[in-house]
Amino acid sequence: MSKNVGGIDRIARIVAGIVVLGLYFVLGEEVRVWALLGIVPLATGLIGWCPAYVPFGIRSCKAPGK
Repeated sequence: MSKNVGGIDRIARIVAGIVVLGLYFVLGEEVRVWALLGIVPLATGLIGWCPAYVPFGIRSCKAPGK
């Protein structure tokens, strides 16, 4: 599993994940569980690998050796 998320993309994912998770404390009880979806961008940002990028061959980080 090589990294395919880098730089600004990682930072944006981490910030977005934290913001969406923060909504858990603001939203009403009925929709609060949806804020847990913030775990996905947070995890992909921290790990540096996005499974949705693989089928399309997308890489937002520099190729190894460059």
